Amino acid sequence: MLDEPHDLLSELPEHDERIRDLIERDAEFRRLAEVYDALDGRIVEMERLGTPVDDYHAERLKKQRLALKDTLFARLASPAAA
Repeated sequence: MLDEPHDLLSELPEHDERIRDLIERDAEFRRLAEVYDALDGRIVEMERLGTPVDDYHAERLKKQRLALKDTLFARLASPAAA
């Protein structure tokens, strides 16, 4: 939806402290979070500016964002990341 935040901290606010900690000390988590943020930024820009894009492309980007969020959440939930 337009104007709904999908950045990682807005999507997983209950993990705010853990996300910040992992971004600081886990290079792979930080890399994935940066990719997520960049992808989210592209989607937000596309939606807010009304960038012409076909439904297939828009849905593909949103599915990529969701897959990244799932990956990041799995790392958050992993005891190894503690």
